[in-house]
Amino acid sequence: MFEPQNTHGAGRVGDPEGEPFGFKFEGQPLEAFSCDTIASALLAAGVRTFTVTEVSGDARGGFCFVGRCADCLVIIDGQANQRACITPVRAGMDVRIQHGHGPVERQATS
Repeated sequence: MFEPQNTHGAGRVGDPEGEPFGFKFEGQPLEAFSCDTIASALLAAGVRTFTVTEVSGDARGGFCFVGRCADCLVIIDGQANQRACITPVRAGMDVRIQHGHGPVERQATS
């Protein structure tokens, strides 16, 4: 079950425009606005972990927030390796923490 890790600093700077809508993170309902990226909506809700590294199991929650690094990779509607910092959130979206490289489809070659 999803629990915000640390709500210190959670919230928004200023008032977002528009009506709020819902999406899910780890199966739990959260609220977002049309101006949000997935990362901004998660941070406003107190979520600090988007990705868990494959080898060490370290929690990552974003680093650059401009789409250049891999610290905010999440699984969106079943698609792994999506950058939360540059992906606009949509109503009904299902977002999951990505563990390692996420599901990888491999084709066997002979």
